[in-house]
Parts: sequence; structure tokens; C-alpha cells
Amino acid sequence: MKKDITIPKVENVYVAAIQEWNDDFMENSWYAYLINDSDVKLEMALVVSRAYGKINGEDRKTGTFRHAFNEVAPNASVKIELLENNVLQLNNEFMVTYFQDGKLFDKTYVFRTNTINDKALVDLPVMTKRGILGK
Repeated sequence: MKKDITIPKVENVYVAAIQEWNDDFMENSWYAYLINDSDVKLEMALVVSRAYGKINGEDRKTGTFRHAFNEVAPNASVKIELLENNVLQLNNEFMVTYFQDGKLFDKTYVFRTNTINDKALVDLPVMTKRGILGK
């Protein structure tokens, strides 16, 4: 029965976009990170990412990427993927699912079109870097 299903609220877990030096491209590039700002590890964390939107009035979307992390330690972060410059003008979506204390958690984080930029930087939890938090 629906009334018997309890969906716990995700707290202290974030997806952030951070700009770092990329030796391959010889420039600063944006990377997505999964941040665990809790005192309990995340187990079997799965991240499914995609980008979608319009460019010059034409619908565009990327392929779907899947990432798995056996564990994300408490008060730690892991790099998810590179965000290529041409997808920053699209909505970037990260669907995060994980277990914590034996309960299943699920949340979708979205970086809206053109919100990943230098003007939107904030101090990030756990990390000593500045970046943009997905909503």
C-alpha cells in the first residue's frame, strides 16, 4: 500500500560542479562531484547523468551516463565526470540513488541552462573549493 511506503528525505548529500585544471585540454574544465556531508557513509551510490534542452531552437540531448561508487566515506567527495563546455548550455541532470543505514535514498539534482559559470560560485561543504551546487 502507498501509505506504508516511507521515502526518506535526502539531507547533507550534494552534487556540485567544480572548475579544475584539465591537463588533456590545457584549460580549466568543469567537473561534477558527489559530496557526502554527513557522518554516515553512502553505500552502493549510483549516479545517472544526462543533459537536455534547446540550442538555437533545436532540441538537443546527450547520452545517458551511469556511474557506480561502492562507498562514499563520511565527510568526503568523489569525482563523477567531466562536464564538457558544449553541454553547459543545456540542463544537466544527475539522478543519485544510494543506501545509508540500510535505507534507500533517491534525489535528482539539476543544473539549469547556463547556471554553471564563474559568477555562481559558492563555498562547498566538505571541500575546500568553491563551486556550484545542483538543485
